[in-house]
Amino acid sequence: MQSHSIIPKNITEYDLRLLRIFKVVVENGGFSAAESELGVTRSTISVHMSNLEARMKLKLCLRGRGGFSLTEEGQAVYHAVLNMFESLNDFSLFVSSLGKELSGELVILCSDPLDEAKQKKMAKVIEKINDRAANLHLVLDTDSIANIEKQLLKDKAHIGLFPNYKPVEGLHYQTLLSEPIFLCCAKKHPFFNQVDHKISAADLATAPAIHPGIDIDAKGREQLTKLNLAAKAYQFDTRKAMILSGRYIGYLPQSTIQQELNVGEVRIIQPSSLTYQFDLSLVYKKAAKESAKVELLSKAFLEVF
Repeated sequence: MQSHSIIPKNITEYDLRLLRIFKVVVENGGFSAAESELGVTRSTISVHMSNLEARMKLKLCLRGRGGFSLTEEGQAVYHAVLNMFESLNDFSLFVSSLGKELSGELVILCSDPLDEAKQKKMAKVIEKINDRAANLHLVLDTDSIANIEKQLLKDKAHIGLFPNYKPVEGLHYQTLLSEPIFLCCAKKHPFFNQVDHKISAADLATAPAIHPGIDIDAKGREQLTKLNLAAKAYQFDTRKAMILSGRYIGYLPQSTIQQELNVGEVRIIQPSSLTYQFDLSLVYKKAAKESAKVELLSKAFLEVF
């Protein structure tokens, strides 16, 4: 019969320290790989792990010629440790949200890099946020729509900026701006010097084109059915690079290609018919844990946009 763990019901700071070391070891795949992150030697890590196993009366991992691996008990403890530290972090965020002055991170995630016009608007948003809560540590980054949705739902991000093509339960969507998306090609493409009425439906159906990589709205899907989708590019900047190669046609907002339009490097094809609407939405969790931060952000965005 297995002995009871000697870790007390009220976990001590020492227990938390050992569990943090265990977490780092697991996530680095062994003692040696964890040395640099922990800043201690392999032998010291081994001693800490032995102490943890002794206190828990459990064999957590196997190490030897076969490499590092977790036992069944070790896997269960690791997942419990993840849940525990996440709960501690949630508690810390909750307590900090009760203070009069907002502090900690403020995370904004965008699905596409910002063009020049949106950069200027974002700069004004950041200015307002800084004036109202100077102690906040702002994090601004790009990610896929699916990942941004997950981060928002897990309270790992406060605001997302992405097109509202497929609403997700639990998230609130507020349209910030709306602009048309046009089919375009670069100067090196055979279509560039052809007048619109000379480019037939058959021509469009055979020319290699770019799929946006996400499930866009019905009007957009209808436009894509007319094309020979031979490539995929999720973000506007990568799609633009593929179009500039002269080997593909694809849909982009005019704001993304305005500079190239001005200098004659890109043209729009049949703008009256080959177009659909792009709506950029401000997205946040309906019942966010740090609602004060979400309110601060959404107010600043709506004032600027």
